[in-house]
Amino acid sequence: MTIHSIHPIIDRRGERRERFHSTRARTRRRARARDRDRERADAMVDANATTQTFVLEAEQELRVETARDGDARVKLLEGSGEIFGAEIAKHQSVACGKGRKLAVFTYHGATVEVIGEVEIAYVAGETPMVSYANAHSVLHAKRLAAASAAEDEQREGPRVMCVGPTDVGKSTVCAILCNYAARVGQAPLYVDLDLGQGAVTVPGTICAAPIDAQIDVEEGIPLEMPLAYFYGDLTVNNPDYYKHIVTRLGTMLDERSKANEDARAAGCVVNTMGWIDGVGLELLLHAREALRIDHVFVIGQERLFGQLQQKLNGTDCQVFRLQKSGGVVERTPEYRRASRDRMFKEYFYGPTGELAPASQTAYFSQISLYRIGGGPRAPTSALPIGQAPSTDPMRVAPVVPSTSLLHSVLAVSHGKTQGDLLTSNVAGFIYVTEVDMMQKKFTYLSPCAGDLPSNVLLVGNLKWLGEDGT
Repeated sequence: MTIHSIHPIIDRRGERRERFHSTRARTRRRARARDRDRERADAMVDANATTQTFVLEAEQELRVETARDGDARVKLLEGSGEIFGAEIAKHQSVACGKGRKLAVFTYHGATVEVIGEVEIAYVAGETPMVSYANAHSVLHAKRLAAASAAEDEQREGPRVMCVGPTDVGKSTVCAILCNYAARVGQAPLYVDLDLGQGAVTVPGTICAAPIDAQIDVEEGIPLEMPLAYFYGDLTVNNPDYYKHIVTRLGTMLDERSKANEDARAAGCVVNTMGWIDGVGLELLLHAREALRIDHVFVIGQERLFGQLQQKLNGTDCQVFRLQKSGGVVERTPEYRRASRDRMFKEYFYGPTGELAPASQTAYFSQISLYRIGGGPRAPTSALPIGQAPSTDPMRVAPVVPSTSLLHSVLAVSHGKTQGDLLTSNVAGFIYVTEVDMMQKKFTYLSPCAGDLPSNVLLVGNLKWLGEDGT
């Protein structure tokens, strides 16, 4: 079946913006570099490298984990298989890089070869993949019903949200559901509300991207015209602003659905944070309402399942429970930090280091820096006696350039004025490598050479030590 073409989630704003994101050019370069790397890796396999061969029966799963300093590849020798819902071709070699995990599942049987250094590789007979396929079937039926009534704007495809505590495999389930949809010619929108993940662009953002083809196991979510809002932190220390962004995203999704029949029928798949208690639960419920979610998949916790059933009783939202995969393991803070650093690096340098970001210089007088939230809501003199001043979570405040910008990841906003910044998405990100206070300028890395799409930059709390970690 031919994959549906879908309308970009956001409007094009000239060549500078597309060049800055470099979506198509970067994708082509990445594909070429990836193919070269695969061929080179397969041709130069060390004769001393460890090689293991696994025979999988129907509905079994091969789980592979590499150490932080390890490197391995898996190859399908016989039969059929998939990795997180994405089909792999016979004799196709897939990288499992340092500190990463992957699982090869087969519905009919397969022979898989693992080459390189692995921490562990084993065949699991118990896997929740069949239940995930059943979940896809439910969503597929609703997409077909919406597509058959394309002219009826009230008939929409499923809007799905995966929830659960940390380290239960929410992002993996989202990828599986997106890949299954793409394999039958549908193009759901992937929405990432997890600030610490950075699955689409960089951590500290809320993003959405159309998935009109299988997600490449090595490349991750494609950067084809993503919609990105800058939060500027890895944790939600400003719930009001977080809700504001999610609400704004929901508005954009509704506009997209109204403008495009295929998008309306395909729906969306939403990944969420692992914060599920107190304010975290409140944020989940707000996201459910703002994005008009009609299917909630709870992974790995009965308590949350019960809570959501009670709170969503009487709404048009159905709550389902999905099993946690036995291959999901708890990640250490060190692993999470390394994973975030890798996402920053991949944004600027590509997954395999094939991209060359441009190093450029800007004078302080050429740019405008702003930070959202944290400023005083009112002076003490204007408050009742004994009441302390609070902060304004929605305040947009100018930032004076200083050495604190060093190693910061800044967002390039589409907002033209200070008032626009609360509702504007961002074009992309730059990384500050040097700050010269004497000459009042700073040096930064950009995904591509040339002028920035905007001179309005957003400052948050995102720091990255750079490619060399110094």
